This record gives sequence, structure tokens and C-alpha cells, in this order.
Amino acid sequence: MRILFPRPLRSLAAACTLALLLSGCQSSGMGGLLESDAPLEISGPAASAIAGDMVSRLAEQIGQGKATIELKPDGSPFGQALEAALKGWGYAVVTDQKTDQGTNVIPLAYVVVPFEGQVLARLSTGTVELGRAYAVTANGAAPASALSLLKRG
Repeated sequence: MRILFPRPLRSLAAACTLALLLSGCQSSGMGGLLESDAPLEISGPAASAIAGDMVSRLAEQIGQGKATIELKPDGSPFGQALEAALKGWGYAVVTDQKTDQGTNVIPLAYVVVPFEGQVLARLSTGTVELGRAYAVTANGAAPASALSLLKRG
């Protein structure tokens, strides 16, 4: 017997899970950030839609194209889409290159987790973390929750 919860409770559960993901900041690599990770099952159109939305929200927080982003992609469709979205918003992106000493470099990590038919996405820098749930379809993805924003110091 399967117990079905009303939609508001599922949304609350998704929001709580997203909050837990955002609060779990114990990390490795990239200056205290989590290692980037996204499932390979997310389609290219869905990955592009999620990455485009998340980068537009990131630009609101750190300024559009004002820094070089250090990204350690994991080879997933989301990692590729995120790099393309960052470049589309005017950011220089380095993955394993050295940068000049005076360059403003912002390490960026991401985590994408499937959860109850939705996808929870998170972008993290040293000063800001963004998270949001998305409803994924064959043709793309649409936000399914409000944006979660955490600013540090």
C-alpha cells in the first residue's frame, strides 16, 4: 500500500530537503566548496533550462560578467550547460587553467539531485549559495519552488 501525500506536503518536503542540502556545507576541494556533481540522466534541454535560470540568479548576486569563474565540471550535461550559460552571461570560465595573480576568480560548485519527480539544483560560491527545485520534462525544465538564497559574511 502506497501512501500519497497532498501536493502541499510534497512541496514542503521538497523545500525541507532543499534547505537540508543548502545547509550541509561540509566540503572538499575548491576552497571549502562541495565537489560538483550532477546525474547523467538529465536531458540536455532540461540541463540548459536549469543552468540558464540559475546563472541569471547568480548574476543578480555577484554582478554580470564581473569575474572569472573557476568551475570543476563533472562531465554531465548539466556541467556542460552551466559552463555555456556562464559564458553566455559574460563570465570568463576557467576549469583547470592558471589565472593571472590580479584576476578576480570565484570558485563555483554545483549539485543537482533528483528528488520525488523533481530536480533540486544548487550553485555555491564562497559568499553565496542558490538553490531551487525544478519540474523536468522531455523538453526542458521549469522552476517548481522559490529561489533559496544564502549569503555569507
